[in-house]
Amino acid sequence: MTDAISIVVADDHPLFRDGVVNSLRATDDIVVVGEAADAPSAIALVQQHLPDVALLDIAMPGGGIRAAADIATTAPATKIVMLTVSEDEDDLLAAMKAGAKGYVLKGVSARELTGVVRSVHAGDVYVAPALAWDLLREMSKPRQKDPLGELTPREREVLELVATGLSNQEVAARLSLAEKTIKHYMTNILAKLQVRSRVEAALLAQRVGMP
Repeated sequence: MTDAISIVVADDHPLFRDGVVNSLRATDDIVVVGEAADAPSAIALVQQHLPDVALLDIAMPGGGIRAAADIATTAPATKIVMLTVSEDEDDLLAAMKAGAKGYVLKGVSARELTGVVRSVHAGDVYVAPALAWDLLREMSKPRQKDPLGELTPREREVLELVATGLSNQEVAARLSLAEKTIKHYMTNILAKLQVRSRVEAALLAQRVGMP
């Protein structure tokens, strides 16, 4: 079907990965376009297929969190969901800061997993209920002095150009990227800065003295 959710699945345990893939393929609105056993392969597949969702294991060779950060930078339109056995708060926070929109524990049922994939694809953020409190507690802490500190180098570059008054189309031309890619970068920037519009983002950048 043309509006199916495309997804890349990455996990280094073949038996587990096969189970996840088969569960996803049992639905009529999710299409698995690639499978990987390590971070480099996952990144390459995402860059090749530009799927709607990337489902990544944290502990796979090469590091799932490192893969998430790379994918968030090079394929910002792809929503990232971490699938893991780790209930460690540091892993959760690192994954979300790397760009993950979902954090799922491997004990979930197939039905729950497909529901999370659909939810994250629709724009929601999902954190395993058992870990949600830890995330809320961290988010309630005072923000760091540098409000731009969580932006990636590419996001800072985009924001710097936006702050000079350039449109998304002009920024895209300046960076030799698609306008759609710039729009996705802006979505990430607005979320990280906790502002509602590109104008507010530009004003914030100017206020902190972004060159």
